[in-house]
Amino acid sequence: GVPMVRNKLSPLTRLVNGFGFGPRLAVSLAAANITLTAAEYVLIILAAAAIGFLFGWWRGGVILGLALGLALGYIPLFILSSRAKKRKIAFANQLPEVLTLLVGALRAGHGLTQALSDLTEQMPPPASEEFGRVIRAVNLGTPVARALNDLATRIGTGDIDLIVTAIVVQSELGGNLAATLETISETIRDRIRMKREIRVLTSQQRLTGGVLAFTPVALAII
Repeated sequence: GVPMVRNKLSPLTRLVNGFGFGPRLAVSLAAANITLTAAEYVLIILAAAAIGFLFGWWRGGVILGLALGLALGYIPLFILSSRAKKRKIAFANQLPEVLTLLVGALRAGHGLTQALSDLTEQMPPPASEEFGRVIRAVNLGTPVARALNDLATRIGTGDIDLIVTAIVVQSELGGNLAATLETISETIRDRIRMKREIRVLTSQQRLTGGVLAFTPVALAII
């Protein structure tokens, strides 16, 4: 059943890739941990937009149909963006613990691949899921550097880019990887603590800004 569906979706896949947003959508789906292809997700978007347009056209005409079509078509994209953002934040908050475990495994004499494999067993999601993808890719023959770079692409934060760069450079040129990762871990911990302090100090201003931004919308609806 699944291969037949994939084959039927292949023309749509070529069309999506031809417009250039297929690969970007695929990366977003991987970042959100949604097990669908870009073509399948485009079908969901188009189906939602079509349902909104038909219902709006039936109830109030073409203009209402277009408005509802755009609104419902945007919902899958909003869900995708929201899930990817939440996983990115959760992964970023896990990085200090990830680095602590990684440094401990390396100092215990484990190789890099074994140390990454230990993370999949000791860390909760999303870190365990992301490093599990790295290990599966390596077991299928992908070089460790490429698998880690794919991880950095999915997560898309400066911290993971720094970590991956350090691992790749140290593994190719040699050196004390554990000491380098420990230094990066301290830097990331300080950055996370600083971000939390800034968030607390600006909470009232952000609340005020949200109220002011929502007030015109609420008045328009009323």
